[in-house]
Amino acid sequence: MHTPRPRPALPGPLVDSAWLTAHLGAPGLVVLDASVGAHRGSPHRVPGARPFDLDGPLSDHTSPLPHTMPDPAAFTAELRALGLDDTSTVVVYDAAGVYSSARAWWMLRAMGFDRAAVLDGGLPAWTAAGHPVEPLPARYTGPHGDFTARPRPGLLVDSAHVRAALADPAAAVLDARTPARFTGTAPEPRPGLRGGHMPGAVNLPFADLLHADGRMRPPAELRAHFTATAGDRRTLTFTCGSGVTACVLALAAELAGYDDTAVYDGSWSDWGRPSDLPVATGA
Repeated sequence: MHTPRPRPALPGPLVDSAWLTAHLGAPGLVVLDASVGAHRGSPHRVPGARPFDLDGPLSDHTSPLPHTMPDPAAFTAELRALGLDDTSTVVVYDAAGVYSSARAWWMLRAMGFDRAAVLDGGLPAWTAAGHPVEPLPARYTGPHGDFTARPRPGLLVDSAHVRAALADPAAAVLDARTPARFTGTAPEPRPGLRGGHMPGAVNLPFADLLHADGRMRPPAELRAHFTATAGDRRTLTFTCGSGVTACVLALAAELAGYDDTAVYDGSWSDWGRPSDLPVATGA
């Protein structure tokens, strides 16, 4: 008699290509492609992957800020349309390595869904390992799921939270942008934004947490990076340009053993707008 394959249990918030290929096609496993920008609509995908479109319906386009988290009802509708169930196991990846996939993982967590992991190294690692790919469809047309968002307050935060964190000696605000953007020596890619950083924030470029091939560094190295920037502070808020690569820091912090973390949803697209929010330049 045929024994059905069990639903896969994730080993943690990060899985490698070997784990995914061993479980691909298992009941309840949903693979999501969260590529953005130039990588959006990559001609190839992990077999069966569904488009988690952060540049499209999985951001709130009524907001003036890019990549804003949709409200719970809209998020529920989009995830159901992708065939996600409350009991699904999710692996999310992107075509850049570990980049926007971490944003999708954090969004799911912020909406109360914990059975999700990021594919380490993304599509480049998958193809480098010789695993098969197939064309990426424009949209998913399979059956709808029964996913329901259950928002968790405090995981995606606003500028008021960041101001409080900057004033809290037990907290640290970590900026994932490049050093040149952090110091204000390079222009912001989005027009109209001031250059520099939040006074009191520290710079931890997300690329420092990755190997050259786009895979995450091991937990001990991640811990060392956080200790070097945040010291012994354990309450961490992450920011970047539009709330995407801040989530790479959130993923790294999870792997490094931190459990009191938040992501500034608007990030520099919000803080850097002309306003009375203070801006510093230099190191």
